[in-house]
Amino acid sequence: MKPIRKQFDASAPFPLEFNYLALKDSQNELPNHLHDWHEIVYVHAGKGVFFIDGSFYAMERGDLFLLPGNTVHRALPEEEAPLTVSAIYFHGRIAQWNSFGDTFSYVQCFEQANKWKCHKLSVDTADRDFIETILVNINRELSVDRPGHRHAVVLHLLQLLLLLNRQIPVPTAEGKNTGAPEWMRTTLRTIDEHPFDDIGLSTLSAKAAVNPSHFTRVFKLLTGMTLTEYVTAKRISRAKELLLSSDAPVYAIANECGFESLPHFHRTFKKLTGKTPAGYKRRSQAPDIPLL
Repeated sequence: MKPIRKQFDASAPFPLEFNYLALKDSQNELPNHLHDWHEIVYVHAGKGVFFIDGSFYAMERGDLFLLPGNTVHRALPEEEAPLTVSAIYFHGRIAQWNSFGDTFSYVQCFEQANKWKCHKLSVDTADRDFIETILVNINRELSVDRPGHRHAVVLHLLQLLLLLNRQIPVPTAEGKNTGAPEWMRTTLRTIDEHPFDDIGLSTLSAKAAVNPSHFTRVFKLLTGMTLTEYVTAKRISRAKELLLSSDAPVYAIANECGFESLPHFHRTFKKLTGKTPAGYKRRSQAPDIPLL
């Protein structure tokens, strides 16, 4: 497996990256993503399917997708209708703000997407124009080194997040699991519900009543990963959550996440993240910084 590891640094002074009007076709689309930062993807043109955390979504102009950190995802553009998308990647602390006495958080929309297991937002025409204007403004600020340009980018991002939390509060299931056979959706649900169990190709293909070779081909085609790679990515994603949210020793996390030994866990974790488990925990606990 050669995962795409965007080298995001949680301790960077400005933890944000932006890709504007990027063309994605069947020849240049990245195989798969698994990174720590939140990601917003907006579709300007084209069609395709977006595989996100075990579900498939139709992609077309005006669609917006919310991808919380550590979410396995991959876009599959249609050959005859390549996708043009903009993507904002950012660490959650860039959107931290004084609560002013209420419980609002700019990243609530990502938390809701995780809670509802639904990552696609349907955007009406008025909101679409507003979103596209924000993306133009972010690109302009990042293209010219004017005083306060990073502050301006953060303000535009907060405007976008406010819209996503207020005007478009509920992700939609419309277009979800498009183009995926029922046995594939059942397989992904099984893996998501039991990611740490010893489940392999023979067990899952038999349960799906599908020939193992056909199972392998379709699984790789739709997810960009082999079955083993996908299960491993899900386990590493959970391990990353536990490393940041608990004080459990590394060996206990490795065991809980289904790894047969601590050395195996270390090798796999470093292969997919570029860091050791202990190094990941240290680098992700960056100090807060003033943004504005």
